Amino acid sequence: MPMRVVMALMIGAALCVAGAAQGEPATPAQPPAGPAATPSPPAPEYGLPISTEQAKAAAAAALAEASKNNWRMAVAIVGPEGSVIYFEKIDGAQNASFLLATAKARTSALFRRSSKLFVDQFAAGNVAFMTFPDEARPTASEGGLPIIVDGKIIGAIGVSGGTGQQNGVAATAGVNAVQ
Repeated sequence: MPMRVVMALMIGAALCVAGAAQGEPATPAQPPAGPAATPSPPAPEYGLPISTEQAKAAAAAALAEASKNNWRMAVAIVGPEGSVIYFEKIDGAQNASFLLATAKARTSALFRRSSKLFVDQFAAGNVAFMTFPDEARPTASEGGLPIIVDGKIIGAIGVSGGTGQQNGVAATAGVNAVQ
């Protein structure tokens, strides 16, 4: 028998054996009945854009936290639609921090949630958001938080230059400074 025919028969047999070994998938066990999960509250609505003075106050508080801890960071503040309102960095912050801080802030403004949520989703294996178009793709990196005043999102802060946790601490300081 020609070698091609033998190879084709071997591959066919291997596929048949593999298909039979898989069989029917087992029916997943039903989880025990428990209390119904409470739905998460709806995301806050968008409000008027953050003012320049509020943006400066948020950045100053985030950078003060960074300086206190000797972290060289960059801070971006965006409006609810994701456009940059204010940016500032500590001397010596890495060059990529401008783009990363801005991307984290945009993620938080456009998706109305912390950029850390996407870190957690990615770690859990949910990467569907990576298929979003470039303009709408969230950044899965801690350090982006929405800025909420009177129950409305007026913008978001993004911090970059430290570890994820350090970025989150500085971003929280910035959010807490806005009134």
